[in-house]
Amino acid sequence: MQQIINFLIRYKTFLLYAFLLFISLIFTFQSHSYHQSKFLNSANYFSGSIYETSNNITAYFNLREENRNLVRENELLRFQLYNKQEGITPITDSLLNSYTVVQGTIVKNSFSDQRNYITINKGRLDSVKQDMGVITDKGILGIIENTSKNYATVQSILNEKSNINAKIKNSNHFGSLVWNTKDYNTVQLIDIPRLVQLTIGDTIVTGAMSSIFPENIPIGTIKKFDLDTSKSFYFIDVALFNDMTNLKQVYVIQNLNRKEVLELETETRTTNDQ
Repeated sequence: MQQIINFLIRYKTFLLYAFLLFISLIFTFQSHSYHQSKFLNSANYFSGSIYETSNNITAYFNLREENRNLVRENELLRFQLYNKQEGITPITDSLLNSYTVVQGTIVKNSFSDQRNYITINKGRLDSVKQDMGVITDKGILGIIENTSKNYATVQSILNEKSNINAKIKNSNHFGSLVWNTKDYNTVQLIDIPRLVQLTIGDTIVTGAMSSIFPENIPIGTIKKFDLDTSKSFYFIDVALFNDMTNLKQVYVIQNLNRKEVLELETETRTTNDQ
């Protein structure tokens, strides 16, 4: 207690000055609207900065949940897109629901081998099966090859065994999408007749002949083209929309009519061979 009294006595002049200054500032702010507004603006700016910082911190920790919500929304939108027909909303008409969409995440990716595979965190428990198509938000990625209970491997389009039906978007001429194993950013479109007019930059998409992918899924753009050795067909380099070295979220697509189509085609071939 004595130390407090000694402190007050020692600094009485400064404390009296600070007290009087505080009182004078109060009277100044109360009697002058300009000073009042400045004080309030400063207080608002300070409190606003605190609230903004707090909201930014909260938003940062909510990013994961927001990302999940966006992915679920994309999954629904893609389901509606792939099943859309003549303006009818497919989600309310089961007759037009030809495709299902399952969202997944890549856990392993290869792109530097001749036969590249990708592993995703969806498997048989998620109704993922062999021969389902896999895409990203930018374009096709590959086809499911094997599944376990919780995981699946995808044969990447960067695989020398890959062969996918694709077409030129603005002309509907179709061919086969393959990979020559040279460049992980470029695949090849073959079997396009020489009579087709091509332009650098034309978009390549999935064709209607595929029983795995919906039609018009993006693939890439024409990078360059030449005639093959027979001078009958083009050999086209396609620059991929996907960055195959930087992949994370994927969508697995199932054509619910694929089994029926394949069985009918097999029956037709058997009948014609008899």
